[in-house]
Amino acid sequence: MPNKRVQSLSAERVSFRAILIASILIPINSYWVIEMEVIRYSGHPVTISLFFNVIFVISVLLGFNLFLRKLSPRLTLRQGELITIYTMLSIASGVAGHDMLEILLPMLGHAFWFATPENEWKDLFWNYLPRWLTVSDKAALKGYYRGGELYTLYQLKSWGVPILWWTAFVTVLVFVMLCINVILRKQWTEQEKLSYPIIQLPLEMTRGDFRLFRSHLLWIGFAIAAVLDTLNQLHAMYPEVPAIRTRVKNYGYLFTEKPWNAMGGLPISFYPFAIGLGFFIPLDLSFSCWFFFWYWKALRIIGAAIGLRLPGFPLMNEQASGGYIALALIALWMSRKHIVRALKRAFGAGGIDDSNEPMSYRVAVLGAILGFSFIVFFCYRGGMSVWVAVLFFIFYFAISLAVTRMRAELGTPVHDLHYSGPDMILVRSLGTRRLGKGNLSMFSMFWFITRAYRSHPMPHQLEGFKLAERTGLGSRRLAFAMMLAAVLGVISAFWAQLDRGFRLGMEIKAPWPALTAFGREPYDRLARWLSFPSGTNVPATVAMIVGFAMTLLLMGMRMRFFWWPFHPAGFAITTSWGMNMVWSCLFISWLVKWVILKYGGLKVHRKATPFFLGLILGEFTLGSIWNIFGIILNVPIYHFWG
Repeated sequence: MPNKRVQSLSAERVSFRAILIASILIPINSYWVIEMEVIRYSGHPVTISLFFNVIFVISVLLGFNLFLRKLSPRLTLRQGELITIYTMLSIASGVAGHDMLEILLPMLGHAFWFATPENEWKDLFWNYLPRWLTVSDKAALKGYYRGGELYTLYQLKSWGVPILWWTAFVTVLVFVMLCINVILRKQWTEQEKLSYPIIQLPLEMTRGDFRLFRSHLLWIGFAIAAVLDTLNQLHAMYPEVPAIRTRVKNYGYLFTEKPWNAMGGLPISFYPFAIGLGFFIPLDLSFSCWFFFWYWKALRIIGAAIGLRLPGFPLMNEQASGGYIALALIALWMSRKHIVRALKRAFGAGGIDDSNEPMSYRVAVLGAILGFSFIVFFCYRGGMSVWVAVLFFIFYFAISLAVTRMRAELGTPVHDLHYSGPDMILVRSLGTRRLGKGNLSMFSMFWFITRAYRSHPMPHQLEGFKLAERTGLGSRRLAFAMMLAAVLGVISAFWAQLDRGFRLGMEIKAPWPALTAFGREPYDRLARWLSFPSGTNVPATVAMIVGFAMTLLLMGMRMRFFWWPFHPAGFAITTSWGMNMVWSCLFISWLVKWVILKYGGLKVHRKATPFFLGLILGEFTLGSIWNIFGIILNVPIYHFWG
């Protein structure tokens, strides 16, 4: 007889209606994301862990639900359907977003359109860029950069071949992530019972009883965030209206004398949504986030005080690379027994029950192996050495795993890790001379997945499975919905960017040339690599080892001493642009949460929860409304984030 858990999880299947609604919304959502993040370079919803564009869409659907509830209760969307739509839109937004497709499409033709005798790109690397992955025909590129007609057979054919190949690649990449999540889901969700802080708002919002929305504290938090955003928007439109600044302001200019000026900028912000998200982060992580922000500043000051002449000291990006790899290995080590049992099950040697998983362990393991093999073949056909491709994607999936684990356990609101991915790990440790032109050229083609990790889809997959578990939603069909969302997200993102490019002419008409800027970065870097070949960067390699060892040390101390206040994830993620933006917000939420728990206990903490959810919801709602207002009327608006 099936146990109660299996019965509860199979109580509601992912409905066709929910998949259909999400499939219709994905192209609209992708167009909105591209309009915000590329055309206007504003808002940047996918640079934070909880995408505000998706929360706004769910809020609108809840409004329709209230209307339908009076008209015909049977037509209302159930919680499981709203969760399905939320998960699909999150994954589609992730693959479309700031660190994936938004960067890939501008790269496809940039090296050919902007090559000049001065930059010598033609001689340096044209022969090493795969034509089946790029657009080299200048007649096809002219419409994109200067404006023209997209919907012709010639243009669709010119862009279609590389887009189809990249769609296949991204689809397989996301599928491998899904397989890894399936293998680890039971251990992280049911055995370790990780808290998944990021899902708190969508989970509470979508409850059928609307319990959250009956809380006065929710509306107080909502009103505070909404009033702040509205005042700042009115100030942007009418300067005589007073503003209350919540966005980042840099106070580094106050420190002009040595060695204090070595610490660089001192950004301080009061984002209501970041304070709200920080409230759900475990105290040790939120403490570690602001502590290690100052730790890196202190290292810079000390280095200047003692006259250290190491360029880039303390090599934060390099240490972060080592830290993320260490976090991945720690996560795998803690899950080792479960992984062994899952592998036994996959190969028919007993193991654990997988009947309640999104797919069987055998399918997940074979899918991961076959998917990884396709990725390596893709790289080999593009000119990459097999051994380099294997190392590259081992490091890539290790970083992906670390990001996913941090989100599941700690709910970190940002995780960008700029310029510290597998390409930089291999270049720093092996040198460009040893890697060769073919590998370095393909490293540049993968810039769209290694530049940063903010919009990463893998954490959203695992959070979707957690939401399914909490709401009694069957996860097998949800896995299909996730992959459908990824495919539709890729296609929609390509379409939205091409459509806007051909309508505007991205080289000359866009308000901020994000498309051309993102296209330039990898090829400028590739030109430097090829023009000035290098060997192993010893200081950078040592810094990666130090970051790796420091993370292991912090975890060892955390496991040995219950009072140890420093979380290793705080060490790794505080090197980033995102943490510079929100560290002060996390300090506020840490202090408030510490006071509440110390003097009010868990009971007061639970009662305060709606207020902080209201801060998030209020800023996301009003920020989205003002953003849409600006797009429709084509007027400048206040951007609450970025």
